Amino acid sequence: MQDIINNLPKQAKDKHNENKKFFQKLKKKPPKNLDYIMQDLHDEEFTKTNCLACANCCKTTGPLFTDKDIERIAKFFRLKPQQFIAQYLRLDEENDYVLQSVPCTFLGADNYCSIYDVRPKACREFPHTDRKKFQQISNLTLKNVAICPAAFNIVEAMKQHIK
Repeated sequence: MQDIINNLPKQAKDKHNENKKFFQKLKKKPPKNLDYIMQDLHDEEFTKTNCLACANCCKTTGPLFTDKDIERIAKFFRLKPQQFIAQYLRLDEENDYVLQSVPCTFLGADNYCSIYDVRPKACREFPHTDRKKFQQISNLTLKNVAICPAAFNIVEAMKQHIK
């Protein structure tokens, strides 16, 4: 798995222009059944992908924390939301709450998440490949293929499936 993760940024870079053109076409004229296609490709890929063997998303990027995320996680730690923010988060350039540093504070050496049951919405939905109106998040997907082997494989399968 580590070899796959190490090679992923180069593979994603090599495919970037091809993927960008594909997504531009997709945005202009998405198939009527795109959401169903994406759900099937997502489900198929995650029968083969073990996130615990990878956890590259947790090691290299941090999620955005919504107000609801902050309230839920603060409650889990028995902290006031402001205490949780002060201890774990910072405001980024876009004024969103993000982790103070990566890898994620809550990621264990075994790749398990210590707050899995209350994790942020962004973590629960990553890599967003089963999201409705998928064509609207093409810029995010272009970034995620360099982080997540499953996202990379799903986009490659998509290009084969949608001509």
